[in-house]
Amino acid sequence: MPAVQRVAGRARLFCGKGEGRTRLQRLYQDGSAKIRLPAVQGDPLEAVLINTAGGMTGGDRLGWTIEVGAGASASITTQACEKVYRAAADRAETSVGLRVGPGGRIAWLPQETIVFNRAAFARTLDVDLAEDAEALVLEATLFGRLAMGERTVQGNFHDRWRVRQGGVLIHAEDFRLGPDIAATLQRPAVTGGALAVATLLLVSPQAEDLLDKVRAVIGDPGIGGPVISDCGGASFWSVGRSGKLLARLCAGDGYQLRKRLVPLVELLNGRAGLPKLWSL
Repeated sequence: MPAVQRVAGRARLFCGKGEGRTRLQRLYQDGSAKIRLPAVQGDPLEAVLINTAGGMTGGDRLGWTIEVGAGASASITTQACEKVYRAAADRAETSVGLRVGPGGRIAWLPQETIVFNRAAFARTLDVDLAEDAEALVLEATLFGRLAMGERTVQGNFHDRWRVRQGGVLIHAEDFRLGPDIAATLQRPAVTGGALAVATLLLVSPQAEDLLDKVRAVIGDPGIGGPVISDCGGASFWSVGRSGKLLARLCAGDGYQLRKRLVPLVELLNGRAGLPKLWSL
């Protein structure tokens, strides 16, 4: 059979502090990966990532690199939810690299990834922070869309995170599902049947002060409280001179998940609040 043309895209954005605000310094785009910069009055600099292919399937490759200079601030989102379709062969791959200099801050807030039945997808996220840099990182995934009568039964999904601060590894995880995705999600120790999941990580000296407010939004009472199903939880750890707050959420569908993600992002993203492209 003739070779099928596949998506290949890579984009890099470099921004730094200049004349009292964060400004674009360099921008590179190749293939289906595009970056657009909405006009804003002040910090943070806002960037919107676009995959002009309209989705991904087996053999597609996307790569995003964002570098934030000393004292600068950037908020990154996507134009729409990324769709990962059924794979005839191979797997779709996305790699993300985030670098933040001293005193800088990044908010990585893509909209949800929708994984269709029999999709194969792997995502890697590497974050490198200076000792006093801050980061808010979110990834949300939907295994089917109930409103459209869709459900992900079979497939393979792998999400790999590595976060370093001052050269020290402060967070690592590998989340794998497949090949029987639906059966695995049904387990009580996984999501109990919920199809929508999200992980949100805040690295900041203010993280501990926000823990109780985050738990209130999620519906997690913390240690000693009653367990509330179909919600998630949040915890805090001290890391070096900073701290990290990790929240996990699950919900029956994407709408119910976003109803909690919206106030969480507004809470944790400070004055920058919710990306303009997000909505319920």
